[in-house]
Amino acid sequence: MGKKIIFTVSNDLVHDQRMIRICTALSEVGFDCLLLGRQKKNSPVLQTQAFKQKRFKLFFETGKLFYFELNVRLIFYLLFARYSAICSIDCDTVVPGILAKKLRGKMLFFDAHEIFAHTPEVSSRPLIQKIWLKVEKWAFASADISYTVGAALAQHFSSLYQVNSHVIRNVPLISDNEFSANSDGEKFILYQGALNKGRGLENCILAMKELPLKLKIAGEGDLSQELRALVKKENLQDKVEFLGFVAPNKLPALSQAAWLGLNVSENIGLSYYLSLNNKFFDYMHAELPSLINAFPEYITLNRQLNIGVITNSGVLPIIQNVELLLHDSNLYYQLKANCKMAKEDFNWNKEKIKLQQIYTQALIAQ
Repeated sequence: MGKKIIFTVSNDLVHDQRMIRICTALSEVGFDCLLLGRQKKNSPVLQTQAFKQKRFKLFFETGKLFYFELNVRLIFYLLFARYSAICSIDCDTVVPGILAKKLRGKMLFFDAHEIFAHTPEVSSRPLIQKIWLKVEKWAFASADISYTVGAALAQHFSSLYQVNSHVIRNVPLISDNEFSANSDGEKFILYQGALNKGRGLENCILAMKELPLKLKIAGEGDLSQELRALVKKENLQDKVEFLGFVAPNKLPALSQAAWLGLNVSENIGLSYYLSLNNKFFDYMHAELPSLINAFPEYITLNRQLNIGVITNSGVLPIIQNVELLLHDSNLYYQLKANCKMAKEDFNWNKEKIKLQQIYTQALIAQ
């Protein structure tokens, strides 16, 4: 059995595709991986994976008391468990990792999926944001190795904390499935992901008033009821369909059936502005052109790959860019062909090699 690595997250593990891919990839090269999270009252049963999984049953499920309880449980677990290294995922689980490193001398990896202190939920509360910024600074100062999901985030962390933050993109496994040209059946626009503040969903819904297409929304979140109310208020029930939560293994077929993907967030904070989210690559792998955020990481990649149309998140730009693709079929099918080529380079089969090298080099030298 290889060296044991414990990965700590604040979710219930089941649908965390990035962590499933990471732990599987490291198991493939001989590491003994344990993914450690929490179990909610309505959490689905865990699926068998190539690595070990453990969930804490907590009394609190949200708010400050949830984070406090989770971190206390993690601290006690990490103080007494047997392992060679810890990987803390984001700031909300990194304090136990830092303490375990200092008290037990274990190697600490830090996987920063986002700028936690600049997410919408945190940035609107100055005192809370200040605390998380201090945690972030402590995390990068303490970690032996850090990595994140995109080059813009890596550059931000590297310049702010004088660290070499690696990039491990959140890309899907490449599929052998054959994709149709989406010429059969109704044309529909797809949004997949959380229904949270700043995702541009309100404007996407309002844009449907002027577009001869249907919008299908796959996901749930804080705005689930508010967005449904907006659809009803604007009398768009025939144009907008809420699919609810769609299991990750069902999303590729849904994306394949769509005509256009939506990835149009608002610039409501540094974390969003420097982001590189899953759906950018999920649409690519479904060979689905998309409307793409006018943010630095996406602009850079789309100049290289040309797989979608860069747009601002306003109602009018969304309408104009959808109409552009409706009227210019040559452009649309060129974007689609580019998606097919791009996924040959941007896929987990290739990306995981970098991850495996980082861990192997670090832990062999330990």
